[in-house]
Amino acid sequence: MSLLVVGLSHRSAPVSVLERASLSADAQVKLLQDTVAAEPATEAAVLATCNRIELYADVDKFHAGVAELSTLLAQHSGVGLEELTPYLYVHYEDRAVHHLFSVACGLDSMVVGEGQILGQIKDSLARAQELHTAGRLINDLFQQALRVGKRAHSETGIDRAGQSLVTFGLEQLALGSAVENWARGRKALVIGAGSMSSLAAATLARAGVAEVVVANRTPDRAERLAQILTEGDDTDVQARAVPMGSVPFELTRADVVVSCTGATGLVLTADVIAAGVESRTGEQPATEPAPAVDTAPLPPASAGGDEGCPLDLSAVQPGFSVMGEAAVAGMDAATLEQHAAWAAGGTLDRREAARRGPEAEAELIGALAATASSVGRIPERRRPEPVAEAPRPEPVLFLLDLAMPRDIDAAVHRLAGVRLVDIESLAEASADAPMAADVDQVRRIVSDEVAAFGAAQRAAHITPTVVALRSMAADVVAGEIARLEGRLPGLDDKHRAEITQTVRRVVDKLLHAPTVRVKQLAAEPGGAGYADALRTLFDLDPETVASVSRAEESTETNPENRGPA
Repeated sequence: MSLLVVGLSHRSAPVSVLERASLSADAQVKLLQDTVAAEPATEAAVLATCNRIELYADVDKFHAGVAELSTLLAQHSGVGLEELTPYLYVHYEDRAVHHLFSVACGLDSMVVGEGQILGQIKDSLARAQELHTAGRLINDLFQQALRVGKRAHSETGIDRAGQSLVTFGLEQLALGSAVENWARGRKALVIGAGSMSSLAAATLARAGVAEVVVANRTPDRAERLAQILTEGDDTDVQARAVPMGSVPFELTRADVVVSCTGATGLVLTADVIAAGVESRTGEQPATEPAPAVDTAPLPPASAGGDEGCPLDLSAVQPGFSVMGEAAVAGMDAATLEQHAAWAAGGTLDRREAARRGPEAEAELIGALAATASSVGRIPERRRPEPVAEAPRPEPVLFLLDLAMPRDIDAAVHRLAGVRLVDIESLAEASADAPMAADVDQVRRIVSDEVAAFGAAQRAAHITPTVVALRSMAADVVAGEIARLEGRLPGLDDKHRAEITQTVRRVVDKLLHAPTVRVKQLAAEPGGAGYADALRTLFDLDPETVASVSRAEESTETNPENRGPA
């Protein structure tokens, strides 16, 4: 196994970079095709969500694989390789398996423990299978990741550590209130009909909103989602579908808007949002000014200029006069003398001061004190005085943007009467979210599953060699029985069958212990060399081993090729 993953996520890159590097559905297809066409990779899968982009591949060379996968990610994301590289992470072999299993369990999610990632991993595998870029390794890896994720959610309380990104986003909109209390009776507009938007619509319906309006570029998908919501047994919400062109009008009616589309540009601009709010309130929402900056002049740097000042002016803290108390704190006596003379407007002859002795130093220090007293002590101004902010009006429109790149203009944050929660603000909020004790248990599950997966892969690596060895032994038995029949032509069927069975039992017993033991040894770390030793010792044909491996892979990756269970 030579599994390699190269990617970036909310943990390694700022949202602005993730937004620019996001991959459309077409870009993901092209990335997969180009990856398997590249020399180091034989199979690949892309896991692209709103807060991660990862490329998994089976490679035969580590360094060449890292270089190729990084380059391909840069090419298809549109972000230059030089700019993208500082945010990329690389995992190889067991570390790559550990990473995907952790992702599947929700340990690497923005909201720890969320289960939506399982659906995204499933979609990623389905895409790779459809494009025939998933071989044995990718199939085994992603299917096992799904099983590990389900095990973590069923055997632990990881669900208590967090929730879906949708639920977390709605909690942020609710400003500390229970989502059910906050949402009850409101009207919701959901833009998009994909998995995230569908989850948002269902969550809002269960929370008690009065109406859900679904807008999508493909009308059929919007109609289907609206129908599912209307016919649901656990809610009595009214749902309907509208074309995307109706969104500006629907903004004048909606209280809550959730947007998650695959658009590469903005779906809702600040002007469109402002117009919607104005239609609701009759007043154009004010744009909050930029934070006030204290422009009051600083105290003079000196009385009459800084020329000839013995201080290192670059070291003087902003906001202090060079004659102030803070500027001369800690100054040695010699420099203090020079500074006193400069501040008094005179000159200092160091040789004369040395001749006059300590009394002269005392006079000079006194002169400095007198000068500072006449100018006045400069107050410390470490930071601007706090400015009282006008109270922000209560929001009349709540916006949740779960898209990457963003659907809603970030300038909306500054519109009065509007509350916007997007991926960036969710990342900041989730940094302080508490972690449940169950996370440690999930980590142990991941570690155990990684070890088991590695052992299974190493054992599977030697299976074709064992099968080829037994096939060769069967050929030897058949050849010897044929020779025996030539020497004993009068041998009856009963005795021929008994002799044949005896020879086969002898061969099976001779091979049993070595083949069982070699499988056990191969499952241990570093056990791959046992397959090579077996092929060498028994002079097995490499092509025979390879053909067995190809046959097994065809059966595992194409279930329809399997016989009846």
